[in-house]
Amino acid sequence: MKHLLGNLALCATLLVAVPVGAHSAKHSDTVKALHGGQSLSAGPYHLELIAKDGELLLYVTDHSDKAIPTDGAKAKATIQHGYEKTNIQVELEPSGENTLKGTGAFTINPDTGIIVFLRLPEQEAYAARFTPRDRKSGAAQTGERHQHTHSPKH
Repeated sequence: MKHLLGNLALCATLLVAVPVGAHSAKHSDTVKALHGGQSLSAGPYHLELIAKDGELLLYVTDHSDKAIPTDGAKAKATIQHGYEKTNIQVELEPSGENTLKGTGAFTINPDTGIIVFLRLPEQEAYAARFTPRDRKSGAAQTGERHQHTHSPKH
C-alpha cells in the first residue's frame, strides 16, 4: 500500500508540476528514432522508448538529437493493455549519460500503450504516450516526422 501511495504521489507531483502552456501526452507525435525504439517529441525533448517484456529503456535528447544528461531525473511509466482496467507502474532510474531504465513483471503486446512522465532536475515535467508495437506487424515503430507533444492537462 505504501508503494502504491508513493507512486500516486509521484504522478500527482509530476502532473501538478507541468505548466499549462507546455505539451501533452495526448498529442504525442513521432520523430526519428536513433536506437530502434519509438521516439516522440515532448516539450524541448525527444524521448525514445525501447520496450521489451520486463524492461523499459528511455533515451532523452534535445531536438537536435544531442544527449540530455539524466542524472537526478524522476520518471515513471504507466503500462496499459487495451481495455484492461489495471495499469502497471514502472519507475525509471538514470542508467547512463542520457538514459533511464525500468524493469518489472510486464509484457509488451500489440495493444500496449505506455505513458511516460519525465522531470529532469530544475526543469518542467513532460509526458508522452507511446505505442511501442505496430498493431499490424508487432514490430517496433520508428517515426520520421518531427512534431511536438503537449504536457498532461490538469
